[in-house]
Amino acid sequence: MPREVEVLVPGGKATPGPPLGPVIGPLGLNVKQVVDKINEATKEFDGLSVPVKIIVHDDRSFEIEVGVPPTSALIKKELGIEKGSSKTGREFVADLKLEQVVKIAKMKKPEMLSYTMKAAVKEVLGTCVSMGVSVEGKNPKDVQKEIDEGKIEIPEEA
Repeated sequence: MPREVEVLVPGGKATPGPPLGPVIGPLGLNVKQVVDKINEATKEFDGLSVPVKIIVHDDRSFEIEVGVPPTSALIKKELGIEKGSSKTGREFVADLKLEQVVKIAKMKKPEMLSYTMKAAVKEVLGTCVSMGVSVEGKNPKDVQKEIDEGKIEIPEEA
């Protein structure tokens, strides 16, 4: 019966130390092999925390499943900022382009509850609201409204 271990690792920079080593060492796996495979699979998320699931089989073989970093982390990376606003709703720390919002929505859509790309974009806009990030110079709530009113079209295969 396979066992699963879930950890959050820095993209492309996992090490045999915590949190990985203490979790996978007792499972009888070669820690270096696991770390190398995780780093190879997460290198595109350099600088972000990435959820990783390690599935360990009875014969000590393993598989790696890489998740997508949190929406807020993708927004911060896209903007090159350290953190969101401490005064959300009153102060914006950065401005995203709508294309960047759609790009993030595409990355996150498989893990979202949204059935459509339009809904996924609106979810990312909701994260922008809570982070104090404007979109195209506007409050993200206004952009959500414009999408609802049909003023902004989000193609389904965006």
